[in-house]
Amino acid sequence: MPETEPSTPCLAYHPSSTVAPQQLRRWRLILGHEGNLSVGAMPWTERDEAIDQALSMLYDQARSHQTQGGDRSASLQESAPTVARWLGDIRTYFPASVVQVMQRDALERFDWYSWLTEPDVLDWIEPDVHFVANLLALRSVMPAPAKAAARQLVQKLVSELLEKLMMPLQQAVRGSLHRASQTRRPRHTAINWSRTIRANLRHYQPDYGTIIPEVRLGYGHQRSTLKHVILCVDQSGSMLPSVIYASIFAAVLASMPALTTTLVLFDTAVVDLSDRLHDPVDLLWGTQLGGGTDIHRALNYCHSLVQQPEETLLILISDLYEGGSESNLIKQMGAIGAAGVQAIALLALSDSGAPSFHQTIASQFANLDIPTFGCTPDQFPDLMATAINRGDIHQWAAAQHIEVVG
Repeated sequence: MPETEPSTPCLAYHPSSTVAPQQLRRWRLILGHEGNLSVGAMPWTERDEAIDQALSMLYDQARSHQTQGGDRSASLQESAPTVARWLGDIRTYFPASVVQVMQRDALERFDWYSWLTEPDVLDWIEPDVHFVANLLALRSVMPAPAKAAARQLVQKLVSELLEKLMMPLQQAVRGSLHRASQTRRPRHTAINWSRTIRANLRHYQPDYGTIIPEVRLGYGHQRSTLKHVILCVDQSGSMLPSVIYASIFAAVLASMPALTTTLVLFDTAVVDLSDRLHDPVDLLWGTQLGGGTDIHRALNYCHSLVQQPEETLLILISDLYEGGSESNLIKQMGAIGAAGVQAIALLALSDSGAPSFHQTIASQFANLDIPTFGCTPDQFPDLMATAINRGDIHQWAAAQHIEVVG
């Protein structure tokens, strides 16, 4: 039987209709211009018309080109002078989450190489992690003007993420290092009297006019390098947002003198980008995203960097879909843990925090007593603080309502 086109809902407006005008309005916006025939006459404001035009510019034209098999480089490119206005309109009429979706849809449906380079467009684009990840993944095939524009968007996102994430991470890590450097059983000559007095004010004895120092706090012994943090990050196609967040966090950690920070990215090859941590934009622009996966090889390299296992924190960020030998991967992770390195496996470092991952390997990591779970960027600073203090990661995850494998 020949295929028949799906029928369009008939929701004609009538003053006595039981369908609310707001519902009709939404149907009209969903159906586009075809909705005029289905919905019929109804209250329609100038704002509604502007929203409809913004949606039509993207979705109606995209549908037309896909149906006709037309040139995907048309549409937004043909309306180049209005692209910046369109970006401004969608920011006016839609919430930020919807704006990001529409921007990504525009990249997929049209010749985004062209409209990225239009005057004033860069001022209106609100890049998110997924948007920039797509730019990074495809930059090798971009013409030079689009590549320059894409780099500016990477810079814009990096600046926004640093502003949001730098202070929480620095505060959490510095506070953790400070606590780790103190002792509650100091020698008499090493007592920090000002902190000891403040900590014992509740033990003031008015009859004797003195404080009973139930707790004594010492200065401890600061060392130039208290921890070596190694971030080992899977840069295969499924992990693009995690690469961006991990690179930002690595750059922040590298700015803290008390830490030695190493950033290793891998697919089937392994690259150490620690020398680029001073410039996260250059770092991200230098990544080669979207290859295969050899986690064992990456962990073997990271293990070779460990000089003081008890001072080293290794965070593997991967969905654990191994392209090489799974048995060798498990053995390597076991050897790292047996050497005394504190190891954590993050299945994703992303806003969703709910990753798709290799269940079997994750369970085997859990059997090695390697905490294995997904984490959001907002949770990462507190995770770092807990790990540096050698806290119970499973207990921390439970308090964060994070589901840990095993």
